[in-house]
Amino acid sequence: MQTLSDKEYKNEFVESFPGDESGDLRPRQTPGVLYSKAKPTPVEKPELLAWSDDLAKELGIQKPNDQKDIDILGGNFVTDTMQPYAACYAGHQFGNWAGQLGDGRAITLGEWETPDGKSWELQLKGAGPTPYSRRADGRAVLRSSVREYLMSEAMHYLGIPTTRALSLVSTGDPVLRDMFYNGNAAYEPGAIVMRVAPSLLRFGNFEMLAARKEKENLQKLVDWTISRYYPHIQGEGDERLLAWFKEVVEKTAGLMVEWLRVGFVHGVMNTDNMSILGLTIDYGPYSFVDNYDLNFTPNTTDLPGKRYAFGKQPSIAYWNLSRLASAIAPLLSGTEELVKTLATFDEAFTSRYMTMMGNKLGLDEAKKEDAPLFAQVERMLSTVQPDMTIFFQLLIDLPLGLEDKVAVVAYFRESFYADLNADEKLLLCSFAQAYQERMKVNTITPEASQEKMRAANPRFILRNYLLSQAIEQLEAGNNELFLKLQEAMKDPYANKFDEFFAKRPEWATSKAGCSMLSCSS
Repeated sequence: MQTLSDKEYKNEFVESFPGDESGDLRPRQTPGVLYSKAKPTPVEKPELLAWSDDLAKELGIQKPNDQKDIDILGGNFVTDTMQPYAACYAGHQFGNWAGQLGDGRAITLGEWETPDGKSWELQLKGAGPTPYSRRADGRAVLRSSVREYLMSEAMHYLGIPTTRALSLVSTGDPVLRDMFYNGNAAYEPGAIVMRVAPSLLRFGNFEMLAARKEKENLQKLVDWTISRYYPHIQGEGDERLLAWFKEVVEKTAGLMVEWLRVGFVHGVMNTDNMSILGLTIDYGPYSFVDNYDLNFTPNTTDLPGKRYAFGKQPSIAYWNLSRLASAIAPLLSGTEELVKTLATFDEAFTSRYMTMMGNKLGLDEAKKEDAPLFAQVERMLSTVQPDMTIFFQLLIDLPLGLEDKVAVVAYFRESFYADLNADEKLLLCSFAQAYQERMKVNTITPEASQEKMRAANPRFILRNYLLSQAIEQLEAGNNELFLKLQEAMKDPYANKFDEFFAKRPEWATSKAGCSMLSCSS
């Protein structure tokens, strides 16, 4: 185990590509470079609020025991071997080209190499302005930082590819924020998260170079990305690039299936928020669905079109991949094979989706003939809109042979947010009947079926109203709920924390921060 201050950091991204070395933090366009050097801006009083022991153990990082290490986490100290920078990238935001974006409130300190030779980027989010902050201050508030810290780690324990969070630090500085962009700005306590990932490269990094017609830099970035993160891909030229793009397509399709499995809604799936490694990245106005609503978006900025609604995420992922394809097209001799590779998304998504649904329902295997059953449960859920998490937990223990319609409705009543009408009852009972017929021909034991279901269906999720309550308590100096949620998220498939096994309360439906959030969240 090493301390943050004693480590010798690597800086391979900085050393491999051209960058703006001036350290000038004034907002500006930075053509010809992939990053700009940017030191964190010191804060008044950094204090460690939370530390991920499991991640620290995995990385071999000793928990801070002196102020110097805490100062690193708060942006007040940079070691001699760190070369802090903000990455330059572009993106399509809500379907529209936004041009240069970049790390506006994130600064990568360096790369931490573990004893097994793996490298992890350590990045501070909320550590002050960079050349890409535009008119913003580069800071983050406690509210958004708690959400990023907890959800990054919660998604990891759910088994979903994600960036991680090592620490949460309060800064002692107030930060002015207009939470809903409605002119009601107010000061909130500031905080910083240390974000950790093998790479924080996004689709937008490649889009930026393509838009500026910097073909040499684009080729260099693609080659570096493949060599570093996809080293098993051999060959050269078009063959190598297409093989890499296909893997990005597959990883992205798999990520969408995982989001659907647990009911996660990202909220702002712009191309600059899409990881080249297929990770969940940039936790802003996210949410889990409570009632199963395919048209639900937690992002106020996404209204009224609901481009990034729960059920639209796979199609948006495909659209975003098409933007990445356009960015790398200049490196190919032609686009015919690129188009074909992009089209593999449907097959990659469908096959993974079938397997996922088979596991959620406890089937021996997902077969083609199970497709109507999957469509039936999807139709029933989107119409009845039960609490997704509670419904699937109840399904695990559904008594086989429960055919009486009144009994079926009564069995699932705990998951309903409203009384069912006659048509909704019919849909629910028809599914229950079809499901039980399928289970009669299952080739695994009921116990094995339930085991598969418990592994695929979380019992605990970080609901927005719980996060909102924890944030309010933290702002008042009480960390009791925060600590409970931090423990509960580490074992989301068990029933250890059933005090949180409950539907969203009625008061949370309309309360700010519990149902809808803004991009500043």
